[in-house]
Amino acid sequence: MKKIISSISAAALVTAVAAMNVMYAFAEDATEAAEKSSGNAVSAGDMFKSMFLPLIIMFALLYLFAIRPQKKREKEQKEMQQSLEVGDEIVTNAGIVGIVIKTGEDTVVIETGGEKSKMRIKTWAITENVSAMERFKAAKAAAANKKAEKAGIASAELTDDEDENKKSKKNKKKDDEE
Repeated sequence: MKKIISSISAAALVTAVAAMNVMYAFAEDATEAAEKSSGNAVSAGDMFKSMFLPLIIMFALLYLFAIRPQKKREKEQKEMQQSLEVGDEIVTNAGIVGIVIKTGEDTVVIETGGEKSKMRIKTWAITENVSAMERFKAAKAAAANKKAEKAGIASAELTDDEDENKKSKKNKKKDDEE
């Protein structure tokens, strides 16, 4: 994680330096053009708009598209690691699959393989909680089924009401004709 953040920071720094060089060259050209056309110097506000505003926008976009999602993923990962329970099936970043036997402050004991081998691993090495994901999917499916049942009942009620309205209109027409 630290490598990713440092590489993103380095890329942002290189991009910022390149952008500042381009903006500086652009500002010099703009200054020269303004002096030639009007004979007046460029104001500080114009200099700010041409040099620093694009840089600020670039950093805002970098934050929105790179830093913020990374922090969100790290937060979710940390919450998942803190909410481990005995009996959860987990996967480590090395690809080891096991069932949690005991949880500690910063370590977890898991049971793996057919021989029921036990391993003690650090919680930061856990990348996925398979049991929690299955519980989440089951809860989501149950909620979807409840919605579908409610929608089915509501549509059946509407259909019945519509049929009754049509029948009553037909009966009224017959009464009117007689």
